[in-house]
Amino acid sequence: MGLLDGKRGIVFGIANDRSYAWFITQELVAHGAQCCFTHLPDDKGKMERRCRQAIEELGITDPWLMPCDATKDEDLDAVFAKLKQDFGSIDFVIHSIAFADRQFLQLDYFHKTTRQAWTQALDVSAYTLLAMGQRVANLELMPKGGSMLAMSYYGGEKVCPGYNVMGIAKAALEHTARYLAYELGKKAIRVNTISGGPLRTLAASAVGGISEMFEHMERKSAMRRNITGEEVGRTAVYLVSDLSTGVTGENIHVDAGFSIVGL
Repeated sequence: MGLLDGKRGIVFGIANDRSYAWFITQELVAHGAQCCFTHLPDDKGKMERRCRQAIEELGITDPWLMPCDATKDEDLDAVFAKLKQDFGSIDFVIHSIAFADRQFLQLDYFHKTTRQAWTQALDVSAYTLLAMGQRVANLELMPKGGSMLAMSYYGGEKVCPGYNVMGIAKAALEHTARYLAYELGKKAIRVNTISGGPLRTLAASAVGGISEMFEHMERKSAMRRNITGEEVGRTAVYLVSDLSTGVTGENIHVDAGFSIVGL
């Protein structure tokens, strides 16, 4: 028996087998969950192939997989309508998507952030969670309650040089989750975020000074090490499972204790 036997949901954000979404899916599936997926659309199909390959590495054959640019309402409408049509209801949504123009993720470059870069980062990284919550509620996709989960980072709380506008976006994401948690709570839908430590992903490689972040965390975190993707995945299992039915609006740090250290 698995903690998530009989539960079904959708994962947004698998780019490859090093992404947080991939590790989360790995642990969800290991505990019995059925996962559906989306990929970024592109004319050549490269993103679909890369996403499908990563999913298949988890032992999932013939996955439920749809194209979705989460900044486009029509794409989100199509995905959630298809979920409703195919399954009637779901139990969880994993939001593991974020973006900022890498030009503005350089050290000492935050003050040069343009209005366009700011707006894009907050739209992709934060508003999309609200947009997903709207569709879950409007389509009554979680009639018996469920869990929405988004990925954050400590740069949304404190200044992490080089993280820049992504830090602003993560702060917005965390508070978006709280407001959603309050309003969707009457439907027994929980909304939480995980603040994971840095992981060597494609997205992380765009952040200026990322190598120094890894080294600093290893020196200063309470456990004197970096975290693993599996550790974040296991926390996601808890937040999606019935073990956490009383937990909503929370931001849980999975960072080897880095966030508790002052100096």
